[in-house]
Amino acid sequence: MKTIRKAVFPVAGLGSRFLPATKAQPKEMLPIVDKPLIQYAVEEAVDAGITEMVFITGRNKRAIEDHFDKAYELEAELEAAGKDALLDLVQNVIPKNITCIFIRQSAPLGLGHAVLCARPVVGDEPFAVLLADDFMDVPPGQKGVLAQMTACFAEERASILAVQDVPRAETKQYGIVRASAYKPNLERCEAIVEKPMPEVAPSTLAVVGRYVLTNGIFDFLEGLGKGAGGEIQLTDGIAALMKVEPVLAYRYHGTRYDCGSKLGYLKATVAMGLKHAETGAGFTEYLNMRGH
Repeated sequence: MKTIRKAVFPVAGLGSRFLPATKAQPKEMLPIVDKPLIQYAVEEAVDAGITEMVFITGRNKRAIEDHFDKAYELEAELEAAGKDALLDLVQNVIPKNITCIFIRQSAPLGLGHAVLCARPVVGDEPFAVLLADDFMDVPPGQKGVLAQMTACFAEERASILAVQDVPRAETKQYGIVRASAYKPNLERCEAIVEKPMPEVAPSTLAVVGRYVLTNGIFDFLEGLGKGAGGEIQLTDGIAALMKVEPVLAYRYHGTRYDCGSKLGYLKATVAMGLKHAETGAGFTEYLNMRGH
């Protein structure tokens, strides 16, 4: 089985929880300090050795394409003004060896449909899926979450889902897996259910926005009807896949911030603001003053 070279970024969602901020810009372009969410996700994929970024876009998502494209006028102005540090930032948003591919999702038919849209590009290879509004932070010197998962895939050769325990009251917000012990931080998935109510959830082990999938998922997504919420659910495709091949749940090392919610977004902003080389010291001082 091949190594992971391609990552899919489903970015066609409306971002309705952040209106009016997302009326005219994608939620994935909301900044955490000075970089948009989507750039953090792409950098995580680059760190995992991925070289082809496949964006599944929708209407009003041109800003994402523009962000990863060359900005001739801006670069010319920065160069003329001698602002070399800023010019370098703009020119190196993405490494030169990375290919970006943009595919339009014709209608908001769900995460499973968005992943299926990538099939012509992914072909018969295993691939990663990253949801940019699940912001993953790791300590200095630690592999990124996706790099942890691709290393695991290299050993196990099976689809892998990033998981974490959530309060039972929140199971209705996630795909929930029932799993059995296998290896440290790695469990065998036995069942997966999309957004179950707390009283019927098979566990509190929730799938969060990082996946490594074999190409076998595509056949199952092709055959799915509409599931929860009237959408084609990736969870339903994974449930079918695990009947014919192993699917593993990986308890990743790191901290996840749900930047699809206002509170999670604010928490991520604070966490990264405290770490940032330019703002860390001053922001720490400010928060300490507020605390008193």
